[in-house]
This record gives sequence, structure tokens and C-alpha cells, in this order.
Amino acid sequence: QVQLRESGGGLVQVGASLRLSCTASEHIFSSGANGWFRQAPEKDREFVAAISSSGSNTYYSDSVKGRFTISRDNAKNTVYLQMNSLKPEDTAIYYCAAGGYYTGATYVTEVDPKYEYDYWGQGTQVTVSS
Repeated sequence: QVQLRESGGGLVQVGASLRLSCTASEHIFSSGANGWFRQAPEKDREFVAAISSSGSNTYYSDSVKGRFTISRDNAKNTVYLQMNSLKPEDTAIYYCAAGGYYTGATYVTEVDPKYEYDYWGQGTQVTVSS
């Protein structure tokens, strides 16, 4: 049973833009923070961006800061990742995640990359051609 579904990936040229969408059932969407991750060939999965359950707080990796924007529409149970000025190094499978939680001893905000997630999508391919 697919609980998170990403869409919007594709093949684009350097400098282009794409908007990824991630739709979930209401109980999953409202279960906590949401995040976007990516995994390039032969590389580990890496954190891209996160947004708090209210949408008021966001966090980005240094590699995408200033180019990507994460947002959410709670009425549509959807999280978005607007990606501008795409580079070849952005090529990867992009995954959305929901149900953020943290088990550490020290306090961190819910958009901290240390957060883990209960639910994951199957991914959408983004390829940036030079």
C-alpha cells in the first residue's frame, strides 16, 4: 500500500526548474514534520530539506540553500519541493518522508536533519543534463 507518492521528476537541462510534489493520506501527512531526501548513483541518501508540521519552519542542506524551496499545503495533504537553477549534481532519485521523530537526548527543532521519518515514498527521478 503506497502511503506517500512523489511526482514531478524528469529530465531537464542545467538551469531549469522542476517542482516535486508528495501526496499522503491525511493521517500520515499530519503525523509530523516532512522532509525531502535524495540519493545519487553509488552515493548514500542525503538530506535535502525539511518543513515543520505547521509549515512555519524550514531547513535546507547547504548544497540546495537559495535554490530549492520546500512548502506544504495542509488542505491538500501535499508537500512540494520547488527546485530552481538545477545543476548536474542535483541528479538523483528524490524521496519524500513524513512522520518525523527524534530520539536523541538533546533538543532539536523538528526540521533538524537529525530527525528520522516513519514513512517514505518510492522516489521520483530527477536528471539534470549538461
